[in-house]
Amino acid sequence: MSTPTQNSPLVSTEQGLAEVLGFQYSGVRAGLKASGAPDVALVHNQGPEFSAASVFTTNRFAAAPVEWSREAVSDGRADAVVVNSGGANACTGPEGFAATHRTAEHVANLLGVSALDVVVCSTGLIGEQLPMEKLLPGLDHAVTELGAGGLADDAAARAIMTTDTVPKKASLAFDTDEGTVHVGGVAKGAGMLAPGLATMLVVLATDASLPSDVLNRSLHAATEQSFNRADSDGCMSTNDTVTLMASGASGVHPSETDFTDALTQVCVSLALQLISDAEGAQHDIHVTTKNAATEGQALEVSRAVARSNLFKCAIFGNDPNWGRILSEVGTTQAEFTPGAVNVSINGVEICRGGAIGDDRDLVDLAADRKVDVVIDLAAGDQSATIWTNDLTYDYVEENSAYSS
Repeated sequence: MSTPTQNSPLVSTEQGLAEVLGFQYSGVRAGLKASGAPDVALVHNQGPEFSAASVFTTNRFAAAPVEWSREAVSDGRADAVVVNSGGANACTGPEGFAATHRTAEHVANLLGVSALDVVVCSTGLIGEQLPMEKLLPGLDHAVTELGAGGLADDAAARAIMTTDTVPKKASLAFDTDEGTVHVGGVAKGAGMLAPGLATMLVVLATDASLPSDVLNRSLHAATEQSFNRADSDGCMSTNDTVTLMASGASGVHPSETDFTDALTQVCVSLALQLISDAEGAQHDIHVTTKNAATEGQALEVSRAVARSNLFKCAIFGNDPNWGRILSEVGTTQAEFTPGAVNVSINGVEICRGGAIGDDRDLVDLAADRKVDVVIDLAAGDQSATIWTNDLTYDYVEENSAYSS
């Protein structure tokens, strides 16, 4: 295995898949969206290797493409990922599964690969059948438009969007003594962001030469530290899919540790972009619990606060309401002594010893979009952060009108 020659490569959000060797991609209009926006994306692994791994939603009403893709990637291989927006194909019965199967077979025939090596993803409204008379010609168009570089990269990222307002992309390159490895990805998601995973579709690619078992371990580790820490509104989607493909086109064999670190950085960037574009959000909130007895307890506390509608409304109203934070901490099973808990927001201590802090009036939430909440349990040395956002009028308006 190679060893790294640089320790801290920077993640770029300007490109997603564009620099990863061995892949082509496209994004086209098939007419699935009433708006006429792009709605079909295709990512094709051209090899020479075709290792893959995926992580899927744990929602028991898993959509037809999730059921198909679980089987497709079970052998550790994927030649392509096809994504349609404009329809979730969830809770659509046998007809919906047949549509997914037909999608995979159509793409496979066009690319000259096996249908069982095609991962299928869908996003949009639950319960409606996909208009195959529009989707299949759209797939033809997506194959003819396959290419590489920035324009194709951006087209693919835009074609998977639903209520997203901007495309999400991230990439990273790191050097080893064998050469350079690229890791990149595109993602969609702006609501229902909650583990596991979130209402997200993510396609990740690397030109590293790595077997599927390494990809699987790396992807699960990266997902746990990124997408499973994004919790916008506590609602779990039926369609979540994160797929990682490796082409081996660089000929470089990075260590599992180095690759997992790079993949995690890319996934964290994408997860933070998802939270920043959460429906109607005006504040990006990072809730960190520190000095907990265990990491699990730190996660429990951070997630309890992040999911509190009262707390999220307070942040929207620019109110550093420490009482709403403490009340959620008190609902958890974490170890702490109430009289020893401190809370700060953006570096200002608003609660000390389970009571009001002296500096609460110094917090100005209107001055910055980012809000850092730190809860000190004084019960150990473990910490964990959950990323969320405030609850706004726009969130209610967008989701109350979603079906129309």
